[in-house]
Order: sequence, then structure tokens, then C-alpha cells
Amino acid sequence: MIVLVMGVTGAGKTTIGAALARRLSCRFIDADDYHPPQNIAKMKAGIPLNDADRRPWLEGLNKELRTSDLISQDAVIACSALKQSYRKRLAQDIRDFRIVYLHGSPELIRTRMATRTHRYMPATLLASQFAVLEPPSDATSIDIAATPDDCVAKIVARLTAGTIPRPGD
Repeated sequence: MIVLVMGVTGAGKTTIGAALARRLSCRFIDADDYHPPQNIAKMKAGIPLNDADRRPWLEGLNKELRTSDLISQDAVIACSALKQSYRKRLAQDIRDFRIVYLHGSPELIRTRMATRTHRYMPATLLASQFAVLEPPSDATSIDIAATPDDCVAKIVARLTAGTIPRPGD
């Protein structure tokens, strides 16, 4: 099973995704580690990425996920995956793909971003992320107002109960 933990910057994808992977005893993939240098340079400069910028990044991530899927290695991936087309690309040719959507108010996320340092994603890009966001209809939604531990517990409970749908189910 591959679990995508998605949402806008500052939603807690890495924190919650890494904790979820530890709890499930599986591989954790942080999509931020796979951006090509030109994407990182754009984001550092406060320039939002466009679909053309994201295409090779998403293709590389899908290749990484397919490798895990091929060897039956469960994984959790933390990735913004803001648009349906991005999620579809990530899930392509994956047998068991689940989506967890981390959401919260822009105010809450802005407040959290003010207290963190990201290696290249400035808080100024948050508005562009919300502008591009297409909330998924085929996911389990988790309100990030809860603690990361509570969010992980909710996700695990839903996975155990089988209530996180597969896209297209």
C-alpha cells in the first residue's frame, strides 16, 4: 500500500507523514527531497511552480513509488499533490494507493509557518498553494487543528477500518 499525505505547504505533511510511516513500520518518502535544483531555486525566489515545473518531479516520484509497489514495500509519501492531475500521476500504475488530505484554515497554517524554517519554501507562497489547491473527493480528510499524534491515530484507525478509499472506488 502507498499512502499519500497531501496538503498545502505548512499543513504538516512531513511531520505527520514521517510519524505515520514509523507507526506503520514502512518507508517514508519526502517529496521535497526529489525537487530538481531549478524548482528549488524558483521556490527560494518566491516564484510558484507551474505544471511544467512539476511534471518531471511528479514522474520521478511515481517511478519511486512504482519501485516500492513492485517489491510490495509499503510506503508513505508526503507531497503537496495540490491538483487532481498531480495525484493521478503519482498513483499511476500503483496497485493500492490511498490519499490522506491534511487541511486547516489559512490562518492556522500561516501561524504555524511563522514558527518554522523550511530549507526553500517561503511562507509567501502559501496563498499560491491555496489558489491552486483542488481538494480531493477520494481521500480521507484530517483537520490539522489536532496534534500530529492525534492526526496519525485518526489515519491509522481509518486505514485499519478500511475507510480510506482508493481513488476511483
